Amino acid sequence: MTTAELLDEDGPDALAVGRRIRQLRAERGMTLDALAAAVGRAPSQLSMLENGRREPRLSMLRAIAKALGTGLDALLETEALDERAGLELAVERALRSPRLQSLGLEPFRISKSVPDHALRAILSLAAEVDRLHDERAATPEQARRANLELRRLMRRQHNYFAELEQHARDLLAAVGHPGGPLTQRAASDIAAHLGFTLHYAPDLPQTTRSVADLRHRRIYLPERVSGDPRTAVLQALASRVLGHAEPADYTEFLRQRVEQNYLAGALLIPEDHAVPFLREAKARRAISIEDLRDAYAVSYESAAHRFTNLATRHLDIAVHFLKVHESGTITKAYENDDVNFPTDRLGSIEGQLCCRRWTSRVVFDIDDRFNPYYQYTDTGNGTYWCTARVEHSSQGAHSVSVGVRFDDTKWFVGRDTPHRGVSRHAVETCCRRPPAELEAAWRDRAWPNAATPRTLLATLPTGSFPGVDTTEVYAFLQAHAPRA
Repeated sequence: MTTAELLDEDGPDALAVGRRIRQLRAERGMTLDALAAAVGRAPSQLSMLENGRREPRLSMLRAIAKALGTGLDALLETEALDERAGLELAVERALRSPRLQSLGLEPFRISKSVPDHALRAILSLAAEVDRLHDERAATPEQARRANLELRRLMRRQHNYFAELEQHARDLLAAVGHPGGPLTQRAASDIAAHLGFTLHYAPDLPQTTRSVADLRHRRIYLPERVSGDPRTAVLQALASRVLGHAEPADYTEFLRQRVEQNYLAGALLIPEDHAVPFLREAKARRAISIEDLRDAYAVSYESAAHRFTNLATRHLDIAVHFLKVHESGTITKAYENDDVNFPTDRLGSIEGQLCCRRWTSRVVFDIDDRFNPYYQYTDTGNGTYWCTARVEHSSQGAHSVSVGVRFDDTKWFVGRDTPHRGVSRHAVETCCRRPPAELEAAWRDRAWPNAATPRTLLATLPTGSFPGVDTTEVYAFLQAHAPRA
């Protein structure tokens, strides 16, 4: 049997063996030099062995056991000789772990003068580091749970957050915004009011949308902004306005993202101006997401999101929102109108395939991309009406749709659409199972090569801000910091 076989994963490791050798030697009053002489090796070699830095050969272990007057089994025992030895061993293992070493902590020799309670404190801290790391390294299931809890909160509040609306109201008043579309100059005025200057950089880290230098009160943005440049500025400022600290877990990270996006939307489409606009449209039975988009010069998705914030609170209209990738995957969802979207076993909508007969999927097959697409869809929970549009991004095409129950359709432009569909979202045979004739013809004659999503088996990116390369961010800030 080799030493490697003796020191397998179920038995003692080299560090444990080294510690037992040291303790047995000390108990016998033998110096390191004396043991080295007895086995015919240099003291430095024995020192490395006792410190677990070298795996001993089996012949060496036998020689050491003989010199110490004990058997080979005594050196390979899995249990520590005493409680103190066990503590030292556990601390040394913790200090050598990749997780602690990644923090820049170097292992050190534990002398007898280090009290037991100090060793226990080190172990507790190491365990807490592991716990926080595991908590932040959210698995896809943990992320879905966090997202589900956040969506439930949004539903309870009808996706309306009064404190965020007040923040937006105060900021707009501070810069003298009269209402209506927020100009880029007004967005810059908000930054100046908060004590920040805006800087556009060609080398912004690719894992970020913006970077805030809190020391010098600077906001860095990419030179080439995809989408509305005002949104990038306002989202960057939102965390400062809301006093966000480093998120403690993935749930807090998601909540902060929602708050940032909400506040940016509330600044772009102010409640005090938008509500009268929407109420007047309801009185005319002419509510239109396109009109809201055009009135405030925002994207269709921004207008749709903002409508969900205000619809139930101010118009007494329950609503649902979907963003669906061209692959059919639901990427964002909100509902408080009892629409029955497909869910996984946890109740999460995001990540599920949208029914191909639902408006959000049908719209991809419509040639007319200039006008919105409207459709009534019969479901197990009643009939719903939706308006949808396709938008493009670096991640591909997405459809964005807003829908209401049949009884609320009377308030909307597009209610006279002739398009009809039938969908049973939660029923597999609705569209996720092929028709019987197709299945019979091809079941045993087809073999697709699946394009597996790269995130299917991977955990979410770790860190306080998942997916962000903090080393790259710090190097960027160092390079762009103003010189004294």
